[in-house]
Amino acid sequence: MQVETKKIRTIDEIMKNNKWIVDEKPHIIVDYEKCGKCDKKLCVDLCPAGCYTLLADGRLSFSYEGCLECGTCRLICPNEAISWNYPEGGKGIQYRYG
Repeated sequence: MQVETKKIRTIDEIMKNNKWIVDEKPHIIVDYEKCGKCDKKLCVDLCPAGCYTLLADGRLSFSYEGCLECGTCRLICPNEAISWNYPEGGKGIQYRYG
C-alpha cells in the first residue's frame, strides 16, 4: 500500500497565489495628523499584510497596494485616523487558495 504525503504549505506560499488588481485611488486614507498623536501604532503590529511601517523618526509609512481587505487597521486605530472602504468593484485582492 502506497502512502500519499501532503506537503504542508506555509502562509507565505499560500499568499503568493493571490492576485491584486490595484486601484489607482486608495481605498484606505490615513489622517496623519491624528496618527501622529498615537503612541501605540497598533496598525504596524496587527496589519496581517504589513501595509503599515514605522519609520526611524517615529512617523508612519503606509501603502494600500498589498492590503488584504480585512479592515483590522480601521478597527484597532484608537484615534479613528483611518478611513477605510472596499476598493472599487473588480479591484483589490483576489484570493486564490488553489
